[in-house]
Formats: sequence, C-alpha cells, structure tokens
Amino acid sequence: MPDHSRLARLLQFVCFLQLGLALAWIAWSWSSSPAGAVAGALLVLGIAPVVLGVELLIVSQVARSDPATPRPTATQLLRAWVSESIQWYRVFCWRQPFRWRAESDALDAGAQGRQGIVFVHGFMCNRGFWNEWMRRCRSLGHPCIAVNLEPVYGSIDDYAAIIDAAMDRMHAATGHAPVLVCHSMGGLAARAWWRAHGADRQVAHVVTIGTPHRGTWLARFSRRPNGRQMQLQCAWLQDLVAHERVRETPPITCWYSNCDNVVFPASTATLPQADNRFVPGQSHVALAFDPVVVGGTFEIVAAAQRRQGESVTETPIEIG
Repeated sequence: MPDHSRLARLLQFVCFLQLGLALAWIAWSWSSSPAGAVAGALLVLGIAPVVLGVELLIVSQVARSDPATPRPTATQLLRAWVSESIQWYRVFCWRQPFRWRAESDALDAGAQGRQGIVFVHGFMCNRGFWNEWMRRCRSLGHPCIAVNLEPVYGSIDDYAAIIDAAMDRMHAATGHAPVLVCHSMGGLAARAWWRAHGADRQVAHVVTIGTPHRGTWLARFSRRPNGRQMQLQCAWLQDLVAHERVRETPPITCWYSNCDNVVFPASTATLPQADNRFVPGQSHVALAFDPVVVGGTFEIVAAAQRRQGESVTETPIEIG
C-alpha cells in the first residue's frame, strides 16, 4: 500500500480552508446578522453542490446531441444532484483526504488460486475511493489492490507503470490474471497500460465505470496534461484506438449513465468492442456505488474465477 498521497494532502488543505473561511465569516458577521452569518457559512461549505448543479444543467443541454442515449428527465437530474452531493462529501471530504489508508491491500497467504482485483481510481482521486469495494472484496474472499495514480496532474501514460506493478503483484499472489476495475480516468489509464504492457501481461476482464473512452465535453476547460488527454476525440485518444485495432483488448464491460455530470455526452463512456451497460439517472461518483454496478461487477469477477478454475485441469489449486 502506498505510504503517501499528494491528493490526500491537497484535499485536507481544501477541507480545512473551507471550514476556516466558514468560521471566520461567522465570527465576523454574527454580531450584525446571525442569520446572515449562518447563510454565508453554509454557502462556503456548500459550494460543491452548486457546482454539481451547474454541471447537470449543462448535461441536460449537451444530451440533446447524443441520440444514442435517452435524454435525462428533470426527475433523474434532481435525484442525480442529490446523490452526487452526498457522495461528494463522503468521498472528497472524508474517505480520500482522511481515510485513504483505512483499507489495506488484501494479499494474505490464502490469496493463491483466488480471483484478484486491481482497483484504479479516476481524476483528482486516490485509493480511498474504493474503501467500500475493498470491504466487499474481503467479505467475498477476493484479494485486492488499490493504487494511487500520481502525479495527480501528470500524463495518463505515466500511470501505466503503477498499474503494471500492481498487476504483477496480484498475479504473483494469486497465480491468475487479475480483473481491473476502474472509475473515470482510471479506465483510460488501464487502456494506456494495455498499450504499454499488454504484450507481456494478462488480464481476465476490464470493468470501467463512467470512463471517458471517447473524451468528455467538460475536459475542454482543462489545462492539465491528463485533462487535455480526455478532451473529445483528441489525438491521444485516437492513438489508443489505433493501437487497439492492431492489438485486441481483453474483455471489457463499460458502465455508463445519462446523468453523469463529468463524462458526457453519455455515449462517450462506451466502446464499440465492449459490453456496454446503461444505468439511467446516476451521476459520476454515485455511479460507482450503485447497487446494480457493484453487484454486476462482482458477478463478472465470479465468472472470471469460474473460468480460471475450469482452466486448471491437472493440479487443482486448493482454496481455503
């Protein structure tokens, strides 16, 4: 497990800065207007839901140009805003800044012969994103590793070596090709890893959740290397596609939604060679915790376990 996370420190700074500004506003304005002091503090602490609401309003407009996916309804957008706001505080104000080491990688002595999972987070995230998933892995007996992709604002190509090291560790511990489960930019990092190391590595299945496989409208505002690589149909993405025409990708499942406030239009989260699974009405972070997505992904992992078990015909591996 990584011993540091620059993203965690950055999020800690932002959380304490927001809290400090809110308290300072209350102290400064309380004597003149207690109601105004509370309202101002709530505005400072609630800036994220405001931004999320603006993103979803843009989604509703951009979705008109995406005939491949049902346009979100007003009710779906409202529910997506509520769920994404809740997940924002859980993920970006608690798990990733303060609990990113709460769940250690599960590679105990009993991992041999079991189906392992390597988790790959997305843009502006760290391994704390996967805490709930890793607890589920332990309950089901699946070895797991969650990586930290750093530098935070580096090129997506830089993350291939990090994923490769995790895949190598998991294969050595289990004796089987791992399953890659990726959220958002993590799915592009997995494809970059396949381009760089696919000739030397095996992977049982790749699952992407809200990944901008063909870019996203929102990335046009980014000036960071990895942000620019997620711009709609950019040269970097086209090069990935060209490589995959030459070297076929492993089995891929893509989860996507028409209320994704980060990856839109929605069909950009799909691939022509993939099993594309549509989940209506879910926002970007909340999509990764939707019961349909979580349950369906672990069904894919269980199927990979069965296939690898069937391939062992001479010397069965004892599990226990």
